[in-house]
Amino acid sequence: EEHWFGTHDVDFFLGRNYLVTIHDGRSRSIAKLKGLCDQHERILAEGPVALLHRIVDSMVDNYRPEIEALETHMNALEDEAILGRRDTLVRDILELKRDLASLRRIVIPQRDAVGRLARREFPIIGDEMAYRFRDVYDQFVRLADEATLFQDRVTGVLDAHLSSISNRLNMVMKVLTVMSTIFLPLTVLTGMWGMN
Repeated sequence: EEHWFGTHDVDFFLGRNYLVTIHDGRSRSIAKLKGLCDQHERILAEGPVALLHRIVDSMVDNYRPEIEALETHMNALEDEAILGRRDTLVRDILELKRDLASLRRIVIPQRDAVGRLARREFPIIGDEMAYRFRDVYDQFVRLADEATLFQDRVTGVLDAHLSSISNRLNMVMKVLTVMSTIFLPLTVLTGMWGMN
């Protein structure tokens, strides 16, 4: 959904007490938090670190429906690969594999950045906030593990689909071999008597 910051940006944010982010379009997490801040003044009174935690936590929560949608799509692709009825399945599998690679490219650096916050590498992070960031870090670890697991599964789906195609090709070749075995002697006999 959104890329928020890298390790360098964490240093920048914590050293200067402000955060610079770059977004293409509108961020759901920030828009949601802005609405909550308008309703509850205490959120901003907690300070910039708590605000950063709320933003990051909201972003992690937005990953969960996407992960579930990827898993549902992967289950459907597995079923189709086993049945082997669709020839365009390779394209869908490769698109899913590309989506999973993008997910890992986004989640792993974010996991590392939040890990630094959870380990209290910065003096502005207190014990309570470190525990909160640890919870977010654990969620990122689960997301990264699921992305890796999904990549392994999608590779298995691709292998199963290619194996299914190979089996169908083998069946066709078997039928053609049987037919040629039957008709080859007849062709030879016909050719020999046709010359006389």
